[in-house]
Amino acid sequence: MTHEAAALKAGEIASRVLAPSAGQNDKAGRFSTEAVASLGEAGLLGLMVPVEVGGSGLGPRTFAVVTATLAQADASVAMVYVMHILGTATISAARPSAAAVLTPILQEIAAGRHLSTLAFSEAGSRSHFWAPVSRAHRNGKGLRISANKSWVTSAGHAHSYIVSALAPEGTGPTDSTLYLLSAQTRGLSVAGPWDGLGLRANASAPIALDDCQVPSDFQLTDDGAGFTAMLNVVLPLFCLGTAAVALGLCRAAVAETAAHLKRAKFEHLGQSLGESLPTLRAQLAAMQIDTDGLSARIDDLIEHLEKPRETTMLRVLETKAAAGEIAINVTSEAMRICGGAAFSKHLSIERLFRDAHAGAVMAPTGDVLREFIGKSLLGIPLF
Repeated sequence: MTHEAAALKAGEIASRVLAPSAGQNDKAGRFSTEAVASLGEAGLLGLMVPVEVGGSGLGPRTFAVVTATLAQADASVAMVYVMHILGTATISAARPSAAAVLTPILQEIAAGRHLSTLAFSEAGSRSHFWAPVSRAHRNGKGLRISANKSWVTSAGHAHSYIVSALAPEGTGPTDSTLYLLSAQTRGLSVAGPWDGLGLRANASAPIALDDCQVPSDFQLTDDGAGFTAMLNVVLPLFCLGTAAVALGLCRAAVAETAAHLKRAKFEHLGQSLGESLPTLRAQLAAMQIDTDGLSARIDDLIEHLEKPRETTMLRVLETKAAAGEIAINVTSEAMRICGGAAFSKHLSIERLFRDAHAGAVMAPTGDVLREFIGKSLLGIPLF
């Protein structure tokens, strides 16, 4: 599959599958199994899976374009997609000793029959997702893990979960290890409902691991090397993916606002709102400027990921921090411009506004990112 083909397929799925049902799925908090099936059939679940195991072997540029296209129609589905891609990237980067058991899983992903996700966050360490408080315990058959994971996108719908836990002999909060758990693992269960303010249709519920047995072959990293994988494999793609979701939300807000300003009229003046009120035109222009600025920032991050350099990690951190604020600002402006029509939920802008705020609470949060950036500029160790 080429970059262009992937972008076209994402656009077709967004218009045919996502857009018609996004509002109702949001209202009901319903996970779209139809969207996942369509992404699988189109080959997009295997977008970044290596070619040698049947995937498309495409990179961050295509991932960002596909994600932004999906998010413009339904940000909940786009986040399901982001977390799946992160899961597959982690599996693909696993230590060589796990290849025999992981290759069939990657082949299933490439064939569109397997949805993966991450299960990192825990209430005990909150937005510091890289520091699990749970600990794996070794036994004769492998390891056992008990943990309560929060904010697990696609909970109850994913076929596999990438789980973090402190290594059996780990001594510090970053001495973690990553494991792959099948959804059928005994002791793994969805531990509560998902009823969020935004991204209501992505099933980000908690899951419980009750003394789950993990065969040693399903240990994805060496003992204590989970933190390194989170930092080098997961974090860059996560920040890129969430920024692409924010971009899709901004583009949708601009398009919906422009349509409203053309459609709504002052009948007594014989003019549309856009024709009558230059202040609204100026505010719409500001939304577009911010949206294009975010697009340029994402392109810059992609270039850094394709050709890493000294400033790459700084761009990773900056992009997510900026994207969250821009999405909130642009959708907030859309709410103000469209007034009562947006407030009374006659438009999809209210959903975009709620979805945009989800980015601010996804770890690492904006506050944590700014702390990292400040430390980096001052030469202070991040951890």
